[in-house]
Amino acid sequence: MKSFKVRFNLGRGANYMKWKVQHPDGKIEYFHPTEVQLIMEGCTLKNQRNTAMKIFNGANKTVCAWVLCKHFEIKREKFIKDNQDKRVRYNPRVCPQWTYKNQPSDGRTFERIYSVDFGLYVF
Repeated sequence: MKSFKVRFNLGRGANYMKWKVQHPDGKIEYFHPTEVQLIMEGCTLKNQRNTAMKIFNGANKTVCAWVLCKHFEIKREKFIKDNQDKRVRYNPRVCPQWTYKNQPSDGRTFERIYSVDFGLYVF
């Protein structure tokens, strides 16, 4: 089964600072982080480590990380609250890999991940 590809869009333009979801068939949707909550299932944290290292060392940011998921759902109300103890982090300027509970997490899988505004959290 092909996966959905979810990432945060930092490219300038109308979809700047929105969640980008690429469907297995190539269809792309953008979601404003404060208006919806993404619920992802069957997740894997992906990272292009060489590109992330270049960004970490000062290069311009470019796409190098995303979440692959088997299914996703969009919630528009009754959002789940964040849990800072279960935050999944990615910022190649700070650390060139995904981290969860301060541990390297590139390639790690999680049953479910959800968004709260601009952050991602594990159920």
